[in-house]
Amino acid sequence: MSDAADRRARADKPGKPPAVPKSRAELRLLFGWLWRNYLSRYKGLMAIAMLFMAIEGSMFGLLAYMMKPMFDQVLIGGDGSALVWVGLVVMASFVVRAVAGLVQKTLLTRVSQMTVGDLRLALLEHIMRLDPGFHQKHGPGYLIQRVEGDVGAITKVWTTLITGAGRDFVSLISLFGVALALDWKWTLIALVGAPLLVLPSIVVQRFIRGQAREVRDIAASLSTRLNEAFHGISAVKLNRLERYQAKRYKALTKRRIKAETRSAFGQAMLPGMIDLMSGLGFVGVLWFGGQEILNGNKQVGDFMAFFTAIGLAFEPLRRLGAISGVWQVAAASIERLKEMLDTVPALRDPEDPLPAPNGVPAIRLHDVQLAYGETQVLHGLTLEAEAGKTTALVGASGAGKTTVFNLLTRLVDPTSGTVEIDGIPVSMMRLSDLRGLISIVSQDALLFDESLRDNIVLDGEVSDVALTQALDAAHVSDFLPQLDQGLDTPVGVRGSALSGGQRQRVAIARALLRDTPVLLLDEATSALDAQSEAVVQEALERLSVGRTTLVIAHRLSTVRNADRIVVMDRGRVVDQGTHDELIARAGPYRDLYALQFDT
Repeated sequence: MSDAADRRARADKPGKPPAVPKSRAELRLLFGWLWRNYLSRYKGLMAIAMLFMAIEGSMFGLLAYMMKPMFDQVLIGGDGSALVWVGLVVMASFVVRAVAGLVQKTLLTRVSQMTVGDLRLALLEHIMRLDPGFHQKHGPGYLIQRVEGDVGAITKVWTTLITGAGRDFVSLISLFGVALALDWKWTLIALVGAPLLVLPSIVVQRFIRGQAREVRDIAASLSTRLNEAFHGISAVKLNRLERYQAKRYKALTKRRIKAETRSAFGQAMLPGMIDLMSGLGFVGVLWFGGQEILNGNKQVGDFMAFFTAIGLAFEPLRRLGAISGVWQVAAASIERLKEMLDTVPALRDPEDPLPAPNGVPAIRLHDVQLAYGETQVLHGLTLEAEAGKTTALVGASGAGKTTVFNLLTRLVDPTSGTVEIDGIPVSMMRLSDLRGLISIVSQDALLFDESLRDNIVLDGEVSDVALTQALDAAHVSDFLPQLDQGLDTPVGVRGSALSGGQRQRVAIARALLRDTPVLLLDEATSALDAQSEAVVQEALERLSVGRTTLVIAHRLSTVRNADRIVVMDRGRVVDQGTHDELIARAGPYRDLYALQFDT
């Protein structure tokens, strides 16, 4: 199976999720982690919201209790004066409930959005710090689902779990308090079926949690499918893969429908079981309480107040049962996010970093060994790039040229050997300091879906004079008048509104503004036509002046003027020298040159 096919198989068949925590203690640990790291910073707003939530929930108890004077004094006793104050109390309970509900929902919505925003930002920053090996194993669709889908699922913790559970819990306390005050025996009868729910509810909650994790996995695969189909739309069209991609997406969609349905079934079972328990309790109270009313031991007002309290209690009880399912769904997402945030980058800053060198540095790799798994890529590689000069790396595909760039920028660390910039091992510098020394222009110039100006300046601040000089030196000024909005023209997704040569010139302008002492050129002109190549090559020569430059090139014509050409083969240096020196002696470089120019 090819690498591409293997990646597709992994995308369409999500791996087995980690084991689901089985105990409530583990669930409390998850939500405790969420509280300590994200929710506790808003505890002041939450306390105010909880106060109003308690007020809102307690109004149900007051309403139920008012049924006793309503029946005993007004409807049966005929006391007209009591009708006024009973009506006012009932109306006041609804007004207070409405105001308290408005305040607590507004505050908790604000806390919810701020917390979710904090969590998404923390997750994004953490994922961007993880090393390339992590990103090779986890595609964009998977990561997007973690940042958007899983964090979005936690919003339900607020809208349903916290808001609903807090209000309904207070309502239950007040309503059962009224019921107990009226008759404790009736209350016990109403709850006679509650013990029967314990074991089934535990089983159902674990089932819901497992289904929620499966749904999140399938959603990640769906995101991956969309990401690949939309980003590769040209290849899809040219290879007539529309039906093929749609078929794969349809298969995943069917799997998601099944998983979502099973999850919904599990979540609906909890309130359904509560309904069964409620019905059993109602029948018991109706029979036992009815006998006491008929015997004259209880008044009608007692019975109606009790039934109102219990009747109002069963609805929040059903919602709490449903919330138990939401708890499991949210816990599955929180667990995955915690797992992601606990992932430690393999490439980190050293404990005692050395300062980055000043000036234009020399670069040296000594006896570098590197393996990806069981595949040995570099075999004792030793090479040197002199300060302020251009060194070209040439050789067949797979010789290890791009790996040298990855070592210099610490996208990967060697198995053994040293990689130094001006005598300082790159592993002893802060990653930010190291990468601040280096600018890269590659054959696939990455542009963001922003304006041309934003893509050149990035997050820095430059003067108009410096920007104009960079635009002129990179020949961006040549095509700028053709753009309707000039520097404010959107470049499209991945720079799709610009040609290949224009994108390369934008990348060169960006590198000029960064003004770093080390420049890495990775096949910067290989995808261009002859006219564009000539323009870009001239801009690159200007950019290289006064910098230590390493060039990867398959077109040997672009590196003829390099100060040194290093010939690589299978992870080793097999020859080096100037172009004329390498041509003068029989060797691999002359063979490559003859192959390209048929001489």
